[in-house]
Formats: sequence, C-alpha cells, structure tokens
Amino acid sequence: MENLLRSFDPSNGDKIGEVAVSAPERIQKKVSFAHGAANGWRNLGLDGRLAFLKKAWAGVEPHIRELAELMSKEMGKDIQRSTGEASGIVFGGPYIAQEAMDALGPKSAGGQTTIEYRSLGVVAVISPWNYPLAMANNLIVPALMAGNPVVFKPSEETPLVGDFFVEILNRVLPQHVLQIVHGDGEQGRTLVESQVNLIAFTGSQAVGKDIMTRAAKGLKRLVMELGGNDPMIVLNDADIGSAVRFAVASSFENAGQMCISTERIYVDEQIAELFETQVTALASKYKTGPWNMPGVNIGPIVNKKQHAMIIDHIRDAEDKGARVLLGGSDQLAPYIQPTVVTDMTPDMIMEKDETFGPVIAMSRFKTVDEAVDRANNSRYGLGAVVFGKKEAQAVANRLEAGMVGINQGVGGGNAPWVGAKQSGFGFHGSPEGHRQFSQVRVVSR
Repeated sequence: MENLLRSFDPSNGDKIGEVAVSAPERIQKKVSFAHGAANGWRNLGLDGRLAFLKKAWAGVEPHIRELAELMSKEMGKDIQRSTGEASGIVFGGPYIAQEAMDALGPKSAGGQTTIEYRSLGVVAVISPWNYPLAMANNLIVPALMAGNPVVFKPSEETPLVGDFFVEILNRVLPQHVLQIVHGDGEQGRTLVESQVNLIAFTGSQAVGKDIMTRAAKGLKRLVMELGGNDPMIVLNDADIGSAVRFAVASSFENAGQMCISTERIYVDEQIAELFETQVTALASKYKTGPWNMPGVNIGPIVNKKQHAMIIDHIRDAEDKGARVLLGGSDQLAPYIQPTVVTDMTPDMIMEKDETFGPVIAMSRFKTVDEAVDRANNSRYGLGAVVFGKKEAQAVANRLEAGMVGINQGVGGGNAPWVGAKQSGFGFHGSPEGHRQFSQVRVVSR
C-alpha cells in the first residue's frame, strides 16, 4: 500500500490533499535521473538555460491565484500575503536567472587568465514551509542557471503547493532537470546522503547540523540559512513612531513565522514606557483568523507542535517575572493572539531561542553597552536592527549579524542573504551567492 503524506488546513484541520511519500529507492533513482540529465542541461549554455527558465516561469503566471490559495490553505497565511509571494516568484524567477547569468559568465583575471563558473552536478534543494514558494525559488533558480539539475524536497507541511509549482515548471523544462521528492526528515536524510553534489537548505539549526554531519562523508558543498533570533535596539533618540511600527510589523509578519522576525527588543529605559505603551496599542489592532477572512493580519500557527512551543516560551517568561501587556499563554490552537511581553531577562527561553510566533518581547536597558552585549549574546546572527540617530551607526558596527538595518529592516538592494555565527553556512542571493552554485575554474592560456 502506498505511503501517503496528507496536507491539512491549520485553521480548521480539514484535509486538503495528499501526495505519495518518496521511497528511498525512488529518491536514489531520481538523483540518478538528474545526473543523466546533467550533460544536456549544462551543454545548453547560459543563454539556452536562461531561455528555458524564462519560458517556464512565464507559465506560472496564469496560476498565481491557484498557487496562492493552496499556499494559504496549507500553511495559514492570509490570501493577500500568499498572492504577493506567488506573484513574486513569477517576477523573481526570471530576474534571478538573468542576474545569475551575468554573474556566471567568464571573467578576466588579468593577463591570459580567465575565471570560469562551471556546473557542479546535482543540487538538492530542501526548503521550509513558512515561505514555501519564495524560499524554494531563491535556491532552485541559481542552481539551474549554473547548469545543475535540481532534486527539490519541499517541507512536509506544504507538499501540495511545492508539487503544483514543479508540475507547472516541468511543462517546459527538459525531463529530469527539476524533480521533486516528498516526505519528512527521513526523506530529507536520504536525499542528503544520496549522490548529490551540493545541498541548499533553509531551516533549523538542528537539522542544518545534521545535514553537515551527513554531507561530510562525501565532502558535499553546502549553502544553508539556519534561522535567527534577531535583536532590535531602540536608542533614546530614536523616532519612536517609526520604531514602534517596525517592531510590531516585524514581530507579527507571517504570524511571526519568519527567520528575520524581530524576536528581542532592547529599549533605552528613558523612552521605554512610551515605547511599550505605543507598541501595545498598535499590536492590539492586529486581527487573527483564517486565510480568507477579511482584515486578517495573523493567520493560524502552522501546526500544534509549533503552537505548543510558542506557548511554552510565553509561559516560561510569565513564570520568570515578565509582564504581559497583551495576550499571554492562555491560548488554544491554532491561533496565537497578538502578544506583548516586557521585562524579558537573559534566562528566559524567548531571549535565548527564536519563538517563531506573533510575540513581541521587550526589555529595558540602562547603557548602550548593556544593549549590545545582550543583542550579541546569541549563537544566532542572521539579522539585527538599531533605531536611533546620533549613535545608531556606531551601535550597528558592533552588532554581530550577517545583515544589519539602521532605522529599517535588513536586506535589500543587490545584496546577498547571509547569516553570521550559526545562522548560516554559505549564502545565496546576489552575484556572489549565485556563484556558490558553481565550480570555479581558473584557466591560464
């Protein structure tokens, strides 16, 4: 009897659909098929691959609404956000492909020496459930443009939208250039240990460390983004209105299920009371509900395990003396109402680990040194933000993160998506990131 992976709507528990779980031997066969397709795909050259990708991604456009609704049903985000994500990949696919083409062309190294960027082989892409199309797109496109066939494993929480996305693209792409496997950690481990040449992964630190261990046996290349516990520092001369809006929006976006969500806020004690009052007032305006309810800002938490973890973080803070200004730990699945906590201390779980839910956690500081020390006291280092005027740049220079925002969020422009410390191993995005999907070859004539 075929083993099936069933997908459920987190807002009501209704079954949406199912896909077949990929048996280990089937995964190995798909990787073999990918190697068989590698020469033909590589030999098309950059121009030929770009033409295929542009045509394939153009075929996604008529299905934006279907993809968006499927995404909303599977992981809970409201239809407006899902539509934005689905639309984004239609634009982003060809954009990334063109950017990768420009990055992967041969470069002169001076004299008679040329730097070439060649294909590596087969790339395994393992992507998360919180942005099931965008995260996959950001890894699949540069891998394909570098001449590598891809075997893609979407999260077991969002298999249907991943499956439909690949099915649309394969109406155009050559056979076995892009394949999909389904399942949970067992299938992921099988894929990692198969004869792939590079693993591109976005997910948790624990899984990332396991992938590194398994990949080490074959010295396989890795591009991994492993989450964050992003701090925000609010200095006493900050524009409080701007800082409040950012703090609430960044903490609640995608129900807080975002790797660069603001997880820890350190506020100068001189302005803390005003800041906390305004944050609570704005947070109270956010509305929870299912994906198709008008005016919803915060959808359901993706599953019961994640919901329980968020409640544990809130309850731990309550037990250790935090003040709850809004919401709290007495909440039933699948929703977490907007929650605001202050007087966070270093021994609380939510200061040490990412809560990954719609929770604003704040603490007051007396000195800038104290704020910086607490912001940096983490094994994570994905993003960090500082709001202020006179000292903002100096504080930003001291923050240990791959991406830092000054009076705004992180990222933007033609920059890589990169983490420091244990938030990343390698990086993607930007010309430098696209080249990580290639083998650098130096040719001297």
